[in-house]
Amino acid sequence: MKKAPGDEPNEALTVTPPKKWAAGVPAVVHALEYSLEETSPRRTGETLLTMNQVDGIDCPGCAWADPSPGHRHRNEYCENGAKHINDEATTRRINADFFRKYTVSELGRRSDAWLNQQGRLTEPMVKRPGSDSYEPISWNDAFGLLASELKSLESPDEAVFYTSGRASNEAAFALQLFARALGTNNLPDCSNMCHESSGYALHETLGTGKGTVSLDDLHNADLIFLVGQNPGSNHPRQLSALEQAKLNGARVIAVNPLPEAGLLRFKNPQNARGVIGHGIQIADRFLHIRNGGDLALFQGINRLLLEAEDARPGEVLAHDFIRSDTKGFEEFAEHARGIDWDDILTATGLTREEVEQVRDEVLRSDRVIVCWAMGITQHKHAVPTIREIVNFLLLRGNVGRAGTGACPVRGHSNVQGDRTMGIWEQMPDDFLDALQAEFGFDPPRPHGLDSVNSIKAMREGRIKFFLALAGNFVRAAPDSEITEEAMRNCRLTAQISTKLNRSHTVCGETALILPTLGRTERDIQADGEQFVTVENSMSEVHTSRGRLQPGSSLLLSEVAILCRLARRTLDGTADIPWEQFEADYGAIRDRISRIVPGLHDFNRRVTRPGSIQLPNPVNEGVYHNAVGKALFTANAWEMLHAPEGHLLLQTLRSHDQWNTVPYTSNDRYRGIRGSRRVVLVNPQDVAELGLAEGQHVDLISVWSDQVERRAEDFRVVPYPTTKGCAAAYYPETNVLVPLESVADKSNQPTSKGIVVRLEPATPRRDAAQG
Repeated sequence: MKKAPGDEPNEALTVTPPKKWAAGVPAVVHALEYSLEETSPRRTGETLLTMNQVDGIDCPGCAWADPSPGHRHRNEYCENGAKHINDEATTRRINADFFRKYTVSELGRRSDAWLNQQGRLTEPMVKRPGSDSYEPISWNDAFGLLASELKSLESPDEAVFYTSGRASNEAAFALQLFARALGTNNLPDCSNMCHESSGYALHETLGTGKGTVSLDDLHNADLIFLVGQNPGSNHPRQLSALEQAKLNGARVIAVNPLPEAGLLRFKNPQNARGVIGHGIQIADRFLHIRNGGDLALFQGINRLLLEAEDARPGEVLAHDFIRSDTKGFEEFAEHARGIDWDDILTATGLTREEVEQVRDEVLRSDRVIVCWAMGITQHKHAVPTIREIVNFLLLRGNVGRAGTGACPVRGHSNVQGDRTMGIWEQMPDDFLDALQAEFGFDPPRPHGLDSVNSIKAMREGRIKFFLALAGNFVRAAPDSEITEEAMRNCRLTAQISTKLNRSHTVCGETALILPTLGRTERDIQADGEQFVTVENSMSEVHTSRGRLQPGSSLLLSEVAILCRLARRTLDGTADIPWEQFEADYGAIRDRISRIVPGLHDFNRRVTRPGSIQLPNPVNEGVYHNAVGKALFTANAWEMLHAPEGHLLLQTLRSHDQWNTVPYTSNDRYRGIRGSRRVVLVNPQDVAELGLAEGQHVDLISVWSDQVERRAEDFRVVPYPTTKGCAAAYYPETNVLVPLESVADKSNQPTSKGIVVRLEPATPRRDAAQG
């Protein structure tokens, strides 16, 4: 049973063997239990029965695509989506009395779970300079305070505007328009920390930053790779798509340091096979790979495919496609043939026989898809790894055809839409030119700051103003102590939020809480009830319409907050109809339709059942990269190495967690209950390091700057992770990720490849560690 809002979690750690299947009846039970603890049966029914339906509420939990209209289940949601939507729909409320009871310092000592459990924010609040408490402020005064601070900056580049994937397309477009009209490209977003590496690699090789597959492609593939992802917890509805693919005859290869339950077997609670039967096996082959060994794996597969072509000329590779649509094959092939097998096997921890078995699976398959997530993108060599995956797909023509392609699986509901709408510090000139033509001002051209560089600039005093549109920047970012120091350096920080989180307690000299409508709530503006749009992982744009009454009469929508701030700050210096945008979001979509390719006639097309499929040039044989063709690349790499007595740590989410917010201290599929401060270690490593099951240890990361980064008081849990590797939950372990430890080219934090040592610790009973 979940603790009452006033209590911190205080359960004893219990560990049971990890589950070997995901979902089933327990998923339904847990979803309903959590939902009914948050809100009423009526509201639970209203949210769940409209969730992911045509003209309903889009799930805020992840970005997985919906089946086409007429093919959706009446209960088109997963356990985690049900928890998340009703976590937002909670009937618990935070008002001024709450902030009179708790100072900012006291809130800062509370756990992430406790902060989230307090309920919905209901009125704007301000922390004044020198104060340790929030107090009420009117919306008019809040906008005045924000506008005054922005106008006082010596340069617009002293401001940073951060966006989370929770924002709608309309809000994201309004934010980037405001920032650029103000004069800055400082537009970091959560993609900087999750899939930036995918964008860089795919742009370079295929000319697009997005995936190239649809749900139909997944259903009709012969072979699907799931690499560095855990769909059972992070995007569970993908399991339904994989189930359909399996029923259609597909085979699945899972590549992961941990044998995640959802990769093994799926019991779909929406059919009899999942309720009373054994479900369906997902992974036909599981590669228990070493952290960061994925690049070496695909280089080994590619070398074997080249050698298979040597043995059977003309029968293995897609020669016509390679000649017509690609460039760089010869250089790639020469490099691939020179890869040393000892290096491949050491980096992956696999045997050559295991890699050869994968090659055989590939040779038997005409249509192949590779899916990946943050287990790939959060490594130093993430960009070359994804380029090597593209090499693999190109060799046998597995792009641009039905049932084939590259599938980066986004973990946040509209993070891809944010980028489409212009939330990027490096938007190309054609987008900026379109903004100029539409609105009559010249947007700034120099690249702005991403998330990591924003932290550096705040720490150095170069950023005075920080505004976050949703999200929990402090807990999403690496190097927690440095990030918090950086935020406290700002003159003003403001959070547009639905619920309380750590970022409200780590703030600038002046801090504002700007409470906003949730996606579940009806949005009534001057021209009537509004809907918003979002884009999923498969480049489909569709509507989301709230159903519940707002949690407070003082809540404003994200769009309204941004439009009113822009009006107060810009004083009409750009010809942008902010008042019209606030009154009618269709006016925003009209402008988007003339700026974003593929969204022409946006307002009419998006209201039809289904979604708008944005164009993907790759599927038309068009590659908008530097060479105008799909690019083979030669990818050098440096093997991740942990010195003797050290381990390679990856951070990960628990099952009962959404992004940075833990709902409970449990991780049902991994057999963990009662604590999040655990480190999962291979049993052989536990013995060799002289540790014991349940022992209290500190995790200390090893980095070249010699700064000690320590995560205190974790319990050792023997677990079937790859030998030499370990895993622990974020955000508790973000403190271990050095700010300077980033992926080459993409500047994305390397949260999946941290060298750590484990030292005995004295148990702590600090409530904030719950």
